[in-house]
Amino acid sequence: MQEAALRAIASPRRREILRLVWDRERSSGDIASHFSVSWPAISQNLRVLEDVGFVRTRRSGTTRYYRADRAGLGPLKGVLLKMWETDLDRLADLAEKEAKRGKR
Repeated sequence: MQEAALRAIASPRRREILRLVWDRERSSGDIASHFSVSWPAISQNLRVLEDVGFVRTRRSGTTRYYRADRAGLGPLKGVLLKMWETDLDRLADLAEKEAKRGKR
């Protein structure tokens, strides 16, 4: 679980999605409007965040609404603090590599 969760937040786009839904619920269309990539790309990122428990989804008719699940991020707190204290540069490298992989 921790490995998948770390991969999920390694993506700059997914971190931005988390920021967007951190304090309020947003529709999938509203989230997508903040990015210059296709809807399927945003949908895939939302699914990754949902699969690791970082966002909750609510449906209303045909619209899906997303909100950060802060409790879902809880198990990573200790890991992230340790990484922050001991190897912040490595986390930045991982995020940059993930960003480059996404551009291929």
